Amino acid sequence: MPKTLTCKQTLAITNHRILNGDLNEHGTLFGGRLMEILDATASVTAQRACRSHLVTAALDNVQFIAPFTLDDAMCIETYLTGSGTRSMEVFVKIIGEKMLTGERFLGATAFITFVATDDDVTIPAVKPESDEEIYLCRGYSKRKQQRQLNYQAQKDMKQHLSLKQPWL
Repeated sequence: MPKTLTCKQTLAITNHRILNGDLNEHGTLFGGRLMEILDATASVTAQRACRSHLVTAALDNVQFIAPFTLDDAMCIETYLTGSGTRSMEVFVKIIGEKMLTGERFLGATAFITFVATDDDVTIPAVKPESDEEIYLCRGYSKRKQQRQLNYQAQKDMKQHLSLKQPWL
């Protein structure tokens, strides 16, 4: 494995046309469907970075910016924006296209953390090149620190959650 990878070396792109089966009762793309597709695309980026088995550990900062409707297309771009010892952060950008007019719009963004499950993994550092990549990679340490705080809060909360059957 190389010691560093450019963001472009981890880039994964998928395109998807919005069809009737993708819609919710409001006539827009069902958010769960979007998350399924973006997680699958981001996992390609993560495996390109580590060449190992991995799991999705966190889906952070999902921002639904503009709705997708019937006959829109979406282009999902994902690339590595930070790496640790066994974890890595993948940025997700979803660009919409109105197929009848060609108008493009930013539909959503997210950050996904993946963890390599193999013990002998070394995840390369990431080297940003474009303005977008530099901006996003610069914020990795702060986002990682926030995730660690959120993880601890989640562990604390689990101590207070009941697993009893509420209907009994």
